Amino acid sequence: MSQLPLNALRVFESVVRHGSFRAAADELCVSQSAVSHQIRHLEQWFDAPLFDRSGSRPRALQRAEELADTLRHSLAEIQHACERARPRNSGSADLVIAAIPSVAVCWLIPQLSGFRQRHPEIATRVIYAFHGQALDLTDVDFAFVYADGKPHIPGTQAHYLLPGASVPVCSPAIATTLNGENLLSASNTLVFLHDSDTQGWQTWFRKAHDSDQSLSGPVFEDFNLLRAAVLAGQGVALCPPAMLQDDLHSARLVQLSDISVKESWNYYLLEPVTPGTHTASGPLNDTGANADATRGTRHSEAAGLFRQWLAELTTATSQAG
Repeated sequence: MSQLPLNALRVFESVVRHGSFRAAADELCVSQSAVSHQIRHLEQWFDAPLFDRSGSRPRALQRAEELADTLRHSLAEIQHACERARPRNSGSADLVIAAIPSVAVCWLIPQLSGFRQRHPEIATRVIYAFHGQALDLTDVDFAFVYADGKPHIPGTQAHYLLPGASVPVCSPAIATTLNGENLLSASNTLVFLHDSDTQGWQTWFRKAHDSDQSLSGPVFEDFNLLRAAVLAGQGVALCPPAMLQDDLHSARLVQLSDISVKESWNYYLLEPVTPGTHTASGPLNDTGANADATRGTRHSEAAGLFRQWLAELTTATSQAG
C-alpha cells in the first residue's frame, strides 16, 4: 500500500466537519479545486468513495463520518503534543484554555467572542482535553472538565462551573409523536440514544417509573456525536441542559421531563496553582477565592479577567436555565 496521504486526511476531516468543500477551502486557505483534488487522491488511496455525490452536494458516507471523527480526535492530540513540545515564551500573554469537546463546542466557543470583544488585548488559544484521559496542565491556564464530585488534583484548584445532570430531550418532531404519553408508555416505539453505554437510561427509568427497562439503541462515545444524533431526530437522549441552552431556547430540542440522572456530576473549571500558594476552591463568583487564585497563575492579570468574565457568564446561564 502506498504512503498514507496525511495532508489529504487533514483536508478530508475539515470537509466532513464543515459539511462543505468551500468552507474547508476557506479554513485551510486553499482553493476549492485543491480540496477536491485532495479528496479524489484520498478516495484513490482507499480505492472506494467517501462521499455520496448523487445529490446537489457531496454527503459523507457513514464510514467517512466514522473516519473523520477518529481523525478529529487524533489531530487534536497531535496538536496538543506539538504545543507541549514547542518552547514557550514565559512572557507571552496568551491564555491557554483546555476544554473537553462538549464544553468547547456547545458552550465555550460560541461564547468566547464576548471575551475577545471585551479584552481584545488578551490572546486566547483553545485546545482539547479528553474526558477520562490524564490532563497535563503544565502549559495550560484553565481547563474545563466534567467530573463526579469536585476534582482534587494536586497542583490545581477546582471551581464549580455548571450542573451536569442529564434529562430526556428530543427533537420537536419526536415530541409531537408522543401525544402526551410518558416515555415508559412509548418505550416500544421510541429509539433511545445512549452516551457511552445503556446505564443512563436504565437508571432514569428506575427513578422515573420504578421500571427495569432493557433498552437497545445506538451508542455514541462522544457527547457531540450524541447531540448531533438527537438534533437530527434519530431518537431520545439523556443530555445535560447546561450544554443545550441554545438548542432548548431555540426549540431545536424539547425537554421531556424534569427527572434527571447523574446529579452528582458537574462541570468544573480547573486552574493550576503555584506550589505553596494558598488558594480557595470556591465558586467562580466567590471574590475571596478569586483574589487568592490570581497569585497562582502564569498570567495573573489576564487570568483574573477571564475568570471574572466566566463568573458573569455562568451566572447568566444559570438564570437563563
